Parts: sequence; structure tokens; C-alpha cells
Amino acid sequence: MPLFRSATPEDERLLLSLTPQLADFVIPHWRTPEEITRADHPMLKSALHEPSPETTVVVAEEPAGTPVGFVFVSTHYDFFTGQPHAHIEVLAVSPLARGHGLGRALIFQAEAWARSRGYERLTLNVFASNTRARAVYERLNYEAETVHYLKLL
Repeated sequence: MPLFRSATPEDERLLLSLTPQLADFVIPHWRTPEEITRADHPMLKSALHEPSPETTVVVAEEPAGTPVGFVFVSTHYDFFTGQPHAHIEVLAVSPLARGHGLGRALIFQAEAWARSRGYERLTLNVFASNTRARAVYERLNYEAETVHYLKLL
């Protein structure tokens, strides 16, 4: 069973090293793995070095202390109601730790943080072609709310 702890600035290198997992699926041809990998870096670095009650970064470690995943959650505001809610910005699991329920456990950590803040909703974004991640979310009763379309011009 993994141990969970709050991330510290010293975790930056480790967390950034896990972000390539965000592009470990068949990505749309107009995206590159590098842009997907790096897109969240500025926001993640800010959360680590300038902590705020509006965000949390939780690290999962093996009992021996080896970090194997993390979830980064922030506060967003609903477009329709203006109400605050939690949003999973990044969820990354080491390839060696996949298939053991770690992603699900990190989602439960995000849900617990959201509940502790009194939020009634937790949102996230996922690429349509990331079927592995979508299956996890759907098993946990997450539902698609909107669909984002893109056309190359």
C-alpha cells in the first residue's frame, strides 16, 4: 500500500520526471509528446514553490520511500454557476506502478482534499484517445460533461 504525503519544493525534479506519462497513449497527430509533457510544468512549479490553500500536490511513495506517482489539484470556478470546485490538473503514475490501483488511490486523495474544502465537484480533462485513463475515471463514476473540438486551419 502506498504512503501519501504533501509535495515539497525538493520534489520538483521527481514530479517533472513523471510528466512524460501524460503523453503515454496515442496522441492526436497535431500534438507532440513534448508539448503535452511540458504544458503543466509552470503551474506545477508554482504550486510547489509558492504554496496556496487553493492547490495541493500529493505524492505517492512505496513503503521504502520511492515516489511512484502524484496528483496536482487546484481550485477552479464553474463556468455556469461561478461556484468553486476542485480540478485535477495532473495525475501521473510511474509505469512500474501501473495496474495496482495507484491512480485510483491518488484520485481518492484529490476527492478527500476537495471534500475538506467543502467542494461538491471535482473535474478533470482527459484526451479522447486516452482510453486507459478514461476507463479509470468512468469506473469511478466520472462522467463526460462537455466535448472539446478542434479543427486545424
